[in-house]
Order: sequence, then C-alpha cells, then structure tokens
Amino acid sequence: MLPIITEDISSEVFSEAFQDVQTWRKNMVKYLKEENPEINSAILEVAKYDEGIDLKAVALGAYLSYRLLEIANETEGASIEE
Repeated sequence: MLPIITEDISSEVFSEAFQDVQTWRKNMVKYLKEENPEINSAILEVAKYDEGIDLKAVALGAYLSYRLLEIANETEGASIEE
C-alpha cells in the first residue's frame, strides 16, 4: 500500500521544487542515480519514449511523484515508530 501524501507534504515538496525547477530536477537526477538508479533509468526511458511529449515535463512529474511518496513513506514510518 502506498503512503498517504498529505497537504503538508505536497506544500513542502512543491515549494522546494518550484523555487528553481531546473536546478531541482537536475538535483533529483543526481539523487536518484545514487539512491535508486533503476527508477531513474525508467523515468528517463519513459520520458524519451514519444517524441511528441516534453521530456523535461515528464521527468519533472515523475521526480515530483517519487519525492512525494518518499517523504510520505518516511513520515508514515516515523508515525508508526512513535
């Protein structure tokens, strides 16, 4: 089961990402290459699958989703331990 993404988590991630979208996306590429290279490869592969879509927009959406789920999972894990 996927963790619940709260409004607080969404606000946190969106404010972080949208301060400088290009830099945030590049940092996520680097982060995922180390943290979860299979996911990073899958995101990049899907993003370049169709020439009619915007590679950067697809990647940004995937990286945002990953980060939202990652933080929600960490938050949920912390709640269970308390």
